[in-house]
Amino acid sequence: MFGDEAYWLAALFGLIRAQILAPLGLVVALALSVHILLTKRDVGAAIGWIGLVWFSPLPGGVVYLVFGVNRVQRRARGLREGPRSVPRDVPAGAPRADHLAPLERAARHLTRRATVAGNLISLLRNGDAVYPKMLAAIAEAERSIALSTYILRDDEAGGPIIDALIAATTRGVSVRVLLDGVGSGYFASPAYRRLRHAGVRVARFLHSPLPWRMPFLNLRSHKKLLLIDGRHGFTGGMNIGAENLVERRPRHPVRDTHFVVAGPIVTQLIEAFANDWAFVTGEKLAGPAWLATPDACGQAVARVVTSGPDEDVEKIEMLVLQAVACAQRSIAIMTPYFLPDERLVTALALAAMRGITVDVLMPARSNHRLVDWACYANIAPLLHNGVRIWRNPAPFDHSKLMVVDSTWCLIGSANWDMRSFRLNFELNLEVFHSDLATALTELMKSCQGPRITLHDLVALPLPTRLRNAGARLLLPYL
Repeated sequence: MFGDEAYWLAALFGLIRAQILAPLGLVVALALSVHILLTKRDVGAAIGWIGLVWFSPLPGGVVYLVFGVNRVQRRARGLREGPRSVPRDVPAGAPRADHLAPLERAARHLTRRATVAGNLISLLRNGDAVYPKMLAAIAEAERSIALSTYILRDDEAGGPIIDALIAATTRGVSVRVLLDGVGSGYFASPAYRRLRHAGVRVARFLHSPLPWRMPFLNLRSHKKLLLIDGRHGFTGGMNIGAENLVERRPRHPVRDTHFVVAGPIVTQLIEAFANDWAFVTGEKLAGPAWLATPDACGQAVARVVTSGPDEDVEKIEMLVLQAVACAQRSIAIMTPYFLPDERLVTALALAAMRGITVDVLMPARSNHRLVDWACYANIAPLLHNGVRIWRNPAPFDHSKLMVVDSTWCLIGSANWDMRSFRLNFELNLEVFHSDLATALTELMKSCQGPRITLHDLVALPLPTRLRNAGARLLLPYL
């Protein structure tokens, strides 16, 4: 009796598989293959996904739909109501006649912004120097304050800034604060709560506690801006938290670099903030309180470069690639997380091969162990081709700096990893100024510790090398 039932069940399953699942699998494999061919630019990835969906159409199709479809970029573009209105022709800005002129032209086409001259950009080191100047600037504000940051803690560092923003609102200054919806606290944000309760206009970038909105966790605003009266302000890579008060010896100190900015470039910074504020809140910032006309006050030529998974996708990475290609003498890089993709690895290796001095400074140990492991599995091609990679001894340094040929500088919020180049909303400044380049180069040299060699990598125990290689597979998500 049971044998007959098993026979008929097997026959039924065979019929279903032959008459339903096989044709369905063929349709699924064909449909997904079309999608893969049209959307996957990486040939290896495309071949791998197509092989999976044909080898196992239904389970493989589910895996592809869950992990293979880039919903982040599509969602980021869809979040905007429409494309930003940008002029078809961008003024040339400050012209160049040297070997970096192609870099300036490429950046103009990438950003749809012109370079502007007459700016003062000064380096500040650590929160001990930065936060007092921020507090003084907020106290002196007369018309407007715009603050955008990834992290704002209500602690020894952030608490006084929150108090100053509340006081500015009380005395009639127009204050707008944009906090990242994850970096400044996903489940609870004391800084957001205190600002809102005090009547400060504050918003959280892409924050939602709803489970079906969880993909927004990948769409972060990593920008750092404090702009005063539309005329001067601060930008760079520094968050606002007690860990940056290095002189006070916090438990987990974080060194960092930030910049005082004044001059016409502030208008581009305000426009970038206003675009994000309108996206999050619907409010358009206009009028002389926000869009002032800053006077020239320095010698730096600068331009704002924004990047994100929407219409600004990969623009900072593309600018970096062009800068590496234009270099003739030297490239110096300082970053807290060094996980470049194959394009950047190849570009840096080629630069070293053609005789460019390429120096990369990364932490001896960052605040993310997985990133450190992946990094050591990713740098062998660079070392093999003559790129010099240096350890930056503790405490952890969060600075993001790049200098090319002692002239061109890139400063701002973007790390050298795929998350910054492709997932986060970032803001950098490109600056043509030899004095700033000298200051940044001297800072990087002062932080150089032991040099990493190929022998160091080969000497690692096999289990460590396997661990690092495994971590490297997560490179697109770190």
